[in-house]
Amino acid sequence: MKLIIGNKNYSSWSLRAWLLLSVHELPFEEVRIALGQDDTSALLVRYTEAGKVPVLLDDDLTVWDSMAICEYVSEQYLSGDGWPSAARARAEARSCSAEMHSGFPEIRGQLPMNCRATGRKVPLNAALEKELARMDRIWSRCRDTYAGAGPWLFGGFSIADCMFAPVASRFQTYGIELSKTAAHYMDFVLDNEKVRQWIEQAGAEPEIIEMAEAGV
Repeated sequence: MKLIIGNKNYSSWSLRAWLLLSVHELPFEEVRIALGQDDTSALLVRYTEAGKVPVLLDDDLTVWDSMAICEYVSEQYLSGDGWPSAARARAEARSCSAEMHSGFPEIRGQLPMNCRATGRKVPLNAALEKELARMDRIWSRCRDTYAGAGPWLFGGFSIADCMFAPVASRFQTYGIELSKTAAHYMDFVLDNEKVRQWIEQAGAEPEIIEMAEAGV
């Protein structure tokens, strides 16, 4: 397989697909296309008309969008183990992942992913605080419910953890305060070997995208 990603420092969607492949140690070639450059669009269109990352190439098949890539990898290479095995947990994991995929515009817009930044602060307005509280409740409820099954959101590592890993990075960047349970989950995700590898490589990237350099 070949995975087309954007900047590791900024591309939250790229991290999601990359993390699933990496944690499961599936062999793939990584192709990084720097975003926000004069030639970005021309380079991306070679792989997908959607013009966005990530993109997965598997022989003559092209799969785009993080969620679609994760679903494909789970079905094709993990025998469905990208999701929890229990039907209830699997339904909840898919629900949480879908909410993350389509929602949280304030977190996305006001707390842009920036792995190498530390100590950034942004004003917390009512709309952002509402989404932060919702995120905290999701993490806390899932961990309280599935703590006995393992340390990840639903016990074992799943696509849901891939979907929320960039949020953990965002919360660290901007010093977001969380409840004890949610903060413990965030710290666990950020301490994962593959997540630490991504963040370390993000710190070595030279590109700067000004619109993603929010906060003071």
